[in-house]
Amino acid sequence: MRCSKCGVENPDRAKFCEECASPFTRRCPSCDTENSRSAKFCIECAKPLESRGGKLQRTSAGGSPIQVSAETPDASLEGERKTVTTLFADIKGSMDLIEDLDPEEARAILDPALKLMMDAVQHYGGYVAQPTGDGIFALFGAPIAHEDHPQRALLAALRMQADVKRYADRLRADKGVNLQVRVGANTGEVVVRELWTGEKHAEYLPIGHSTSVAARLQALAAPGSIAITEPVLKLVEGYFAIKSLGLARIKGVSEPLEIYEVTGLGPLRTRLQRGAARGYTKFVGRQQ
Repeated sequence: MRCSKCGVENPDRAKFCEECASPFTRRCPSCDTENSRSAKFCIECAKPLESRGGKLQRTSAGGSPIQVSAETPDASLEGERKTVTTLFADIKGSMDLIEDLDPEEARAILDPALKLMMDAVQHYGGYVAQPTGDGIFALFGAPIAHEDHPQRALLAALRMQADVKRYADRLRADKGVNLQVRVGANTGEVVVRELWTGEKHAEYLPIGHSTSVAARLQALAAPGSIAITEPVLKLVEGYFAIKSLGLARIKGVSEPLEIYEVTGLGPLRTRLQRGAARGYTKFVGRQQ
């Protein structure tokens, strides 16, 4: 790669120009922000710093882009093991809803609902991994880690339901169309990695059984409801009002799972309040 400051050719692995010592940086292909050479995600928009065609986009001190082969050691983005909360949401019966509509009319109905769903996820720090045509697939806890990612996911789900319901009420009054969203969420370990689906497009996606469970759960959820599993319940109990829906058979899971529905906010707001409800840990040897 050539240094834009002095014009000298350098090896691909160079961190600094061997002639003038100018540093090579990495420019985000999404928002054009400069990042450190070792960064995997952009400090401004959190998007993966791997650009089109499996090549990294670096910039020299002068700001001009430098393409680096994906064979260089730091160019590959390996999978990373994380505990995340996966959320799936879709518009129930969307095919029936738009069956007799022109595609432009269908888009005019579905797109505002999808935007409300994505806005709710992003408001609470989630990442929309994929829009699914009539719904979304979102992650909480990756690529940006949040200690309270299960709470964030359910807060986003509640906001999503409230916002879409208001939109659906207007839609029903104007067009006589009944639109409802169903949500499924699950928490568990996954391996997240970047997949290139085209020359200019990469997706940051997880792989793991917990993701599949969340997708199946969303399909089982009643229209207008939020369904969760026991792992989510254990992490958010007290923060939300939750009722049991009993055992359910889920495809791909050998044993029936206990399913719960989130109906609103609970009495607790902080971890200290939750600790008080459970009982504080006693000091040992405090008397002495």
